[in-house]
Amino acid sequence: MAKKASPVKEAMTKTQILSEIAEDTELTKREVASVLESLETVINRHIKKGGVGYCTVPGLMKIKTVKKPARKAQKNVPNPFRPGEMMDIAAKPASTKVKVLPLKKLKDMV
Repeated sequence: MAKKASPVKEAMTKTQILSEIAEDTELTKREVASVLESLETVINRHIKKGGVGYCTVPGLMKIKTVKKPARKAQKNVPNPFRPGEMMDIAAKPASTKVKVLPLKKLKDMV
């Protein structure tokens, strides 16, 4: 099933990816698309608000949420790009970011 991977010279479209996976796994394109949709649903349920906050795709990646706290406005802060000049920094509300971390198998592919 796992054949020697040759490098791809140009990025594949969604249809090309579905076709290649279908060919490799002997499934139909429709079945492959439903598997990917199911994976999307599983990831969504893990990282959405009230969920566990992370999801691991075995061997490939770990997807997790990172909560960034709110930041207050600041006045007369030294400008790092122009020494001696002062600047004001606007306030930012709290937010949640999604972070994707590669796992060992994915790192070893390079």
